[in-house]
Amino acid sequence: MLSKRLIACLDVRNGCVVKGVNFEDLRTAGDPALLARRYNREGIDEVVVLDVTATIEGRRAFEDTIRGVSGQLFIPLTVGGGIRSESDAAAAIDAGADKVGVNSAALADPTLLTRLAARYGSQAVVVAIDAKRINDRFQVFSRSGSTPTTRDAVEWAIEAEARGAGEVLLTSIDRDGTRAGFDCELTAAVSTAVSIPVIASGGAGTFDHFTAVFKEGRADAALAASVFHYSEHAVSELKRHLLHEGVPVRC
Repeated sequence: MLSKRLIACLDVRNGCVVKGVNFEDLRTAGDPALLARRYNREGIDEVVVLDVTATIEGRRAFEDTIRGVSGQLFIPLTVGGGIRSESDAAAAIDAGADKVGVNSAALADPTLLTRLAARYGSQAVVVAIDAKRINDRFQVFSRSGSTPTTRDAVEWAIEAEARGAGEVLLTSIDRDGTRAGFDCELTAAVSTAVSIPVIASGGAGTFDHFTAVFKEGRADAALAASVFHYSEHAVSELKRHLLHEGVPVRC
């Protein structure tokens, strides 16, 4: 069995890491480069930087922030937020990103995934899906979770894979920042529908939440923000816990 990955997420606004609940009420959580350095030292497997207001503000992700973070890392870095075109993706990769995450732009033009995959390879293309439970279905939202679409999360994940995406970053809007646990039902629904890796996001609060999303949610990776930012749980302790629970992780 392949090792499961632990991923730290840096939600960035105006050059600072922020965190909120259900995508709202953002508060400052630290300097992105300093946090990246700490995670690299503690043994996190990957880092994701999301410019949380770039799409809403109609600009590309902060390249200076990307350079600052990538300079502290010797592990894969994914950048999302404001990736609306091939040139935006090129700017992020030139600044040090290994992968780019595409959300709203891919919903508007799914062929963007295909063009990026042709240029950089599917392994560098992550489709970010923000989903919320609406009338017994998982509805996809765009523009940092502010705009509902007609898309179903499972159906969109299947299409995104066919279009060239090499990974799914799946966020539960309902669980975001709540520390109530990952939405294992949502994660399992997408994980069983696609053959590419699925990263679960939204709701991490305890070690057991990670165990559940790997076992019940069938996630390939689990992403968290505040649980790691505020030094509540050391990455090494979490990995020991997962190994004890029979979840393979990289040590």
